[in-house]
Amino acid sequence: MSQHPRIRQKKRAFPRVLGRERAFLADMLRAETTGGLLLLAATIVALVWANSPWQDAYHHLRDAQLGPLTVEAWASDGALTLFFYLAGVELKRELVVGSLSKLSEAVVPVVAALAGMMLPAIIYVIVNVSAGGNPHGWAVPTATDIAFALAVLAIVGSSLPSALRAFLLTLAVVDDFGAILIIAVFFSHGFHLLSLLAAVALIALWYVLQRRRVRTPFLYIPIALGAWWFMHESGIHATIAGVALGLVTRVVADPAEKEAPAERIEHRLRPWSAGVAVPVFALFAAGVTLSGSAVREMLTDPVAIGVAAGLLFGKAIGVFGGSWLTARFTRAELNSDLAWRDVAAVSVLAGIGFTVALLIAQLAFGSDVAQIERAKAAVLVASVLAALIASLLLARRNRAYAD
Repeated sequence: MSQHPRIRQKKRAFPRVLGRERAFLADMLRAETTGGLLLLAATIVALVWANSPWQDAYHHLRDAQLGPLTVEAWASDGALTLFFYLAGVELKRELVVGSLSKLSEAVVPVVAALAGMMLPAIIYVIVNVSAGGNPHGWAVPTATDIAFALAVLAIVGSSLPSALRAFLLTLAVVDDFGAILIIAVFFSHGFHLLSLLAAVALIALWYVLQRRRVRTPFLYIPIALGAWWFMHESGIHATIAGVALGLVTRVVADPAEKEAPAERIEHRLRPWSAGVAVPVFALFAAGVTLSGSAVREMLTDPVAIGVAAGLLFGKAIGVFGGSWLTARFTRAELNSDLAWRDVAAVSVLAGIGFTVALLIAQLAFGSDVAQIERAKAAVLVASVLAALIASLLLARRNRAYAD
C-alpha cells in the first residue's frame, strides 16, 4: 500500500469570509457607507460655515454652554461615546467569534494595524523634533476612520473580494482599540478615584445583567448614562465608558435566542451612531479656518507637516509593510483571491484619519487653539489626498476583478 505524503495546509493571511460572518460584514458595510457619506456632508457644512461671513455664529454655537459642558464637548465626549460603544462591541465580537479569535488569521491584520499606528507616530515625532515643533501631537496621525474608509471602498470597489473588505474592517477594529488605549493612557487629566470606582461598579452591574440574561432596556439606559458621567468626572475621557460597556456586552447567542444581545443592540444603535452621533461630532470638530494665511502657516508648520506625512506615508508604509513582513516571516499565504496590489491600495486607504484623529488633536494640544486648528486642517487635507489616491488604485483593481 502506497503511503501518501501528509500535506500541510498553509495558513492564509486574509482568509475567505463565508456564511454568517459574510452577512454580518455586508450589513455593516451598508451602514458605514451611509454613515461615511453623512460624515462627509457634515464636514463640508462645517468647513463652509466656519469660513463664511457667518463664522461667528458657528463659533458661538460650538462654544455655547449647555448644562455642564459646551456644545462641542457634548459632541466629542457625549455623542462620540455611542461610536466608541459600538467599537467595543465590534472588538469583542472579533475576539470571541470573528477573525481575531484565531491567532493564525488575526496576526497579519493585528501587526499591520500596530505598524500602521507606530510608523505615523514616529514620522510625526521626527518631523517635530528636528524642526522644533510640538511632539505632543504624536498620536494624531495614528487613527484610521472606518466610516470614510469603508465608504470609499464600497463606492469604488464593488467587485473587490470580500476578504479585502474583511481585512480593512479587522484593521480598523484593532486601530480603534489602539486609539482607545492611547486616549485612556495619555489623555486623562485630574484623576478622581471615587468617580472611577463608581463608573467601574456600574460597568460591572451591566456585565452581571448581561450574564443573567436581563433584557429590560430601562435598566441599561440609566446604567450607561451613570457610567458615562462618572467616567467623565474621573478625569478619564468619557468615551472610554462606551468602550468598556461594549466589551462586557454578550456577543454569543444562547441556543434559544435568534441573535445575541450585542447584535440586537448594534442593529438598533448603529444608525444613530453613523447617522447622528458621528456627523454631529464632525459638524463641531471640522470647522477649521482655511484662509490664505492659515494655509501658508500650515505648509511650514511642523505639526501640520508631521500629521499629514504620518497619515499619507506612515499609514500606507506601516500597514503594507506590517502585512507583508508578517506574511513573509510566518509563512502565511495570501488568499488566492487577492494580490499584494490590493493590500497596497487598502493600505493607502488607511491614511484616512478623521473622527478619532480630530478628537485626539483636541486632546493633544489642550487650549492651544492655533495648533488644534492646524492639526485638524492637516488631518482633513491628508485624508482627502489619501482617499483620492486610494480611489484611483482601488478603481484600477476593481476593473481588473470585474473583467
